[in-house]
Amino acid sequence: MAGTALVAGASGIVGGATAALLAAEGWTVHGLARRPTGQEGVLPVAADLQDVAGLASALAGLRPEVMFITTWLRQESEAENIRVNAAMVRNLLDGLRPAGSLRHIALVTGLKHYLGPFEAYGKGMLPQTPFREEQGRLEVENFYYAQEDEVFAAAARDGFGWSVHRPHTVIGKAVGNAMNMGTTLAAYATLCRETGRPFRFPGSAAQWNGLTDMTDARLLARHLLWAATTPAARDEAFNVVNGDVFRWSWMWGRIAGWFGLEAAPFDGTVRPLEAQMAEDAPVWRRIAGREGLVEPELGRLASAWHTDADLGRPIEVVTDMSKSRRLGFTAYQTTDEAFFDLFGQLRADRLIP
Repeated sequence: MAGTALVAGASGIVGGATAALLAAEGWTVHGLARRPTGQEGVLPVAADLQDVAGLASALAGLRPEVMFITTWLRQESEAENIRVNAAMVRNLLDGLRPAGSLRHIALVTGLKHYLGPFEAYGKGMLPQTPFREEQGRLEVENFYYAQEDEVFAAAARDGFGWSVHRPHTVIGKAVGNAMNMGTTLAAYATLCRETGRPFRFPGSAAQWNGLTDMTDARLLARHLLWAATTPAARDEAFNVVNGDVFRWSWMWGRIAGWFGLEAAPFDGTVRPLEAQMAEDAPVWRRIAGREGLVEPELGRLASAWHTDADLGRPIEVVTDMSKSRRLGFTAYQTTDEAFFDLFGQLRADRLIP
């Protein structure tokens, strides 16, 4: 049931995967980004979601039936996260309202719905794992909640359906993305191999020993499309993970092996990547020049701060997907193979040697 879609954040990990899937499925896809990447099969829409007039002009004449919101902007405080990111969603909805074409909006948030925002991440009274959609909001301000409220209010006003999608850490390809564990770990492994430093797990004992899960961007894209085209998924919030669980004590060795490295023994000490990689930008530029890589700036590839936040959590995090399974979504992706597929793509695209 192909139609016309608008993907907001089409240059990001989730937006890029979603736009690619829609195009492959025969949809007419408009990909909105501040700097569109020229993705095959995607009609570029250049716009800044904070520029109300410019956004309205860019959206004029578009009549999407479905919109996928897969973008956000990191700010210095949660109050600013709320102000800026809620306004971006509101500006999008207001910009498309004159067309009257929307029948569904899919909003991508994440497990900070359950874990709290960056300022209170993994602290205080948290719901028990595995996280389930019926667990309510935390009693803290959270920009995810503000984004949801903008969608809910517009849906009630204008009569379209919605779905909210809460992935765990997403594995996928993008350059310049604020949350990008897969490419961060690929860059870190490359730097360890280059410098002879040990490939050390940077996080907590809780993450090393505990169960966890992740989300492949390609699977998330399939989930977004499924919810947008499945009547039973209308006006529902969903967790979205690959379907397997693992311990980092196992996964770290798998990643090391792909890069021809030995995983260093973990002694329980947290060694944040942000500190480990703080002086590595010149090393990366040297590697990029020697190997002919297309991105010489390490900061465009690695988001060490976000990887540290995920791998440094003091609690076990696993996610329940029973709600989606009951409604008919059965896609599955092994997480180690998701990493390997990404690493292979990064190498083929000359982003890592």
